[in-house]
Amino acid sequence: MLATLALFLGLPLALATEPQSCTPPITVTFNNTTIPQLLGWWFYIAGASRYPPHLAEMEAVTFEAFSFTPGSQEDELNIFEIIRMNETCVVRNSSKVQVFQQNSTMKHVDENEVVSMARLIQSDKDLLILNHINIDFPNLSLSARTPSVSKEHMEEFKAHLQCLGFTEKDVFYTSTEHACPLPRGGDNADPQLG
Repeated sequence: MLATLALFLGLPLALATEPQSCTPPITVTFNNTTIPQLLGWWFYIAGASRYPPHLAEMEAVTFEAFSFTPGSQEDELNIFEIIRMNETCVVRNSSKVQVFQQNSTMKHVDENEVVSMARLIQSDKDLLILNHINIDFPNLSLSARTPSVSKEHMEEFKAHLQCLGFTEKDVFYTSTEHACPLPRGGDNADPQLG
């Protein structure tokens, strides 16, 4: 009887300490409607990785904004990036993203070398939650149309992080305090610094 009572009293406590259940993320299905929604400016907000080369870069990046524009081929996007690494603003205009509709993946190519492959996790239309899949280490990043996100959007990202085994100490954040100048003219601007 005492053992049964202890079991019933202890069960709610044991259930309350169970980790949050993780459902597999739903990825965006790329098609002629969803791909154009990627065009325009994005701000890199946060990321986490267990891949050592990515960790070094994530630690050095204090601000990043990037723009997708139509590429020279169907399902190809040009990337224009403005990054503050340590104390230096760097502009990159040499990479592309190839979008594969058949398996809903994105391949980031810089100077003909594959940098990463990712799947876009379904979320708010103004968020890019990318699950990088071409390496054997978990890697997740959050970008948004604005330099900051709501508490709810950050909690959504953190839930995905937790399901991949990341903790708060694994996350690298950027800041607008370290912003670099952005191009003039808004979302459709040619990549010229203003």
